[in-house]
Amino acid sequence: MAKNKSSDREKAQRFTALNRKARHDYTITDTVEAGIVLTGTEVKSLRTGQASIQEAFAGGKDGGIFLFNAYIAEYARAGVHLQHVTHRPRALLMHKREKDKFLGAVKREGLTIVPLALYFNKRGIAKVELGLAKGKNKGDKREAIKDRDWKRDKARILREKNK
Repeated sequence: MAKNKSSDREKAQRFTALNRKARHDYTITDTVEAGIVLTGTEVKSLRTGQASIQEAFAGGKDGGIFLFNAYIAEYARAGVHLQHVTHRPRALLMHKREKDKFLGAVKREGLTIVPLALYFNKRGIAKVELGLAKGKNKGDKREAIKDRDWKRDKARILREKNK
């Protein structure tokens, strides 16, 4: 009996930073997992959970995709000369086809590449989940909230009815 890879991945992931507001502010059309190029002190800070991707975004630069404005706190135990810059652009590692697909969608359709989660995979490697996103307007956000509330109420009614 084969195991489901996605459930194994979800169990193994230890989320360091989540961008919960991204799914509220944007309609996510496609997602991809990308590696991230980090220095030693950045990895140690991530392992302690000191990161934020709330204001971060990804974009093209010099033929590659970079993560901009992601905050990774300085590592307290490192010396002054070993510290990293907290908001530096960080290179993302993706397959060429995925990179071309995402950058093409940004140019053609005006979409945005938004980081959804920063985590360590099963092998202990830092990964970023990127989403191809289109901004929602106020009415879309209200509609999403209304649908979510209705689903919750419907589930509650069905649960009470089956008792």
